[in-house]
Order: sequence, then structure tokens, then C-alpha cells
Amino acid sequence: NTQGPFLIKKGNVPESLLRIEKFLNTQIEFHELDLLDKPGLEKIFKKHSFYAVMHFAGLKAVGESVEQPLRYYRVNLTGTINLLEVMQSHGVRNLVFSSSATVYGDPQKLPIDEQHPVGGCTNPYGKTKYFIEEMIRDQCTAEKDWNAVLLRYFNPIGAHISGQIGEDPQGIPNNLLPYVAQVAIGRRKHLNVFGNDYSTPDGTGVRDYIHVVDLAKGHIAAVKKLKDNCGCKVYNLGTGTGYSVLQMVNAMEKASGRKIAYQTAPRRSGDVASCYADPTLAEKELGWKAEYGLERMCEDLWRWQSQNPTGFSNGTQS
Repeated sequence: NTQGPFLIKKGNVPESLLRIEKFLNTQIEFHELDLLDKPGLEKIFKKHSFYAVMHFAGLKAVGESVEQPLRYYRVNLTGTINLLEVMQSHGVRNLVFSSSATVYGDPQKLPIDEQHPVGGCTNPYGKTKYFIEEMIRDQCTAEKDWNAVLLRYFNPIGAHISGQIGEDPQGIPNNLLPYVAQVAIGRRKHLNVFGNDYSTPDGTGVRDYIHVVDLAKGHIAAVKKLKDNCGCKVYNLGTGTGYSVLQMVNAMEKASGRKIAYQTAPRRSGDVASCYADPTLAEKELGWKAEYGLERMCEDLWRWQSQNPTGFSNGTQS
């Protein structure tokens, strides 16, 4: 497209998208837009006819949300309200929303299934996800022709098997595995392990890690589900297995063949001891199940990190 403000030069397209275009041998239309810019959003919806929207945009660092709650509420909630209103005015009634296991708060039982109570969130980030879920639910109740699939992610890690597409956090990574990978590659001196006195097998926090490719496949299954006029549905996307921080460090040491230095630090505000999924509903209703285990997740992450030591800023290094 060459009209108006949406003229996209190759230089404006993110490196990650260029690589995907190369893989698929196709061109992907890309508009960089802030969801807080409602007029900009209106323009895109006027220009295109969309069947469905996948909503991933938002701020997502637990610790940062505790320090900057208003920013999290403004960006995550206002951005979503803008999106839903624009969808509504343009007759787009199908939505897949990127939610999070944080909506469950401190787990009352493990593994966590979709019937587990939500809303007792331990941090503002989790509350924004919970509030957005409620907004979408209410909209589906109000207008019966709306369909939404709310996907509660557990912890996505790994990378594409090619080593060409992976996670490239800007600044200090807020998630464990990108941080561990950066220690292994030599970009950071050591890992801080936040808390070693939780009631878990080795005292460190236990989480359910899911390969990002499995996660992507879960979204394809969710879009297919929308075609059934499913109303509002909620699914956990996880493996059902919990691993501790130290188990993850050991798995990355094995994948990278490098020693990963770590230090113990105090617990972080808003963190819970253990959190892992019961993913059986997604298998039953979406026909989706995580395929890749911990070893593969770490191997793929290390391939990405070792081929791209400074992330996408490497240009097109292969």
C-alpha cells in the first residue's frame, strides 16, 4: 500500500517480520500503531475488512506493574477499550485475547484448571488481564453474535527451530529464560534468583513453561474455534508440568554447554510459589496439546541466542 500515513518502507518493517516474510516467501502488511491512538485504529479498520482480531498488545512485567500501576491500567485497559469499541463500530465480532495465568492469583489448588477462581491477583499486571477478560465476557453477553477465546498463557519460552526468530527483550529481560540465555552468551554477569525459601522442592519458584511454537499453534486452534460461534470461552495454554528456577538453569546449562552463574536475591513483590496448568480442556475442546518438552525449549532458545547474541539488531546474520 502506498497511500497516506501507511506508506511502509522496508526500513520501517521490524527485522523479525522481514525474517518471517523470507521464510514464507510472502509480504506481510504491517502498521505500527499504539492502541491508545483510537483515530489511527479507526483508519486501519476502515481500510480493511477483518474476520477476527488477535489481541496481544500490552505491558507485561509483574515487578514494573507493582511500581507503576496507573501506567499499566492506562495502557492495558484503555488500549483494549479502544480496540473493542472500534471492532464494535466496524462489525468485527471475533476475538482471541492473550490473557495470563496471573489471573488465578496465588493458586488455591494445583494443577490450575479453568474453573479455578480468578481475580485474587497479586499484582496490577494480573489485574489488568482479569479486568480485560471481564470486559470481553460482558461484551459477549451483551451482544450475542460476539465470539471470544481467552487464552491464559503459562510461561512461553523457546524460539523458532531455525534460530532466526526468537525473543528479543529491550533492556533488562523481565522473564527468566531470556535472562538466563543472556548470562550464558555473556551479555549479563549472573542471574538473580528471586527467593529460595518458597515451599517448593528446592525453594525456588515453580512455573509451567510452554514452547512458543506450541503457543502459536494454540492460537490457530482458537481462531478455528471462533468459527463455531462459540460465545466466550477460556482455555489454559500450558504443558501441565512445573519446573523450578534452578531446574530451568540446569536445563539451559545442558543446552548451552556453559555454566550459568546465579545469585539469590529477596523474593519479588507479587510473585507466587508455584503455578502450573491443567491443560486438558484445551485438548478436549480445541484439539490442542503442547508437543515440546523442556529440553527442546532450551535447545531452541539457545540456538536463537547463540546465532543472534544481540537479538534482531544483528541485521540478517544467519
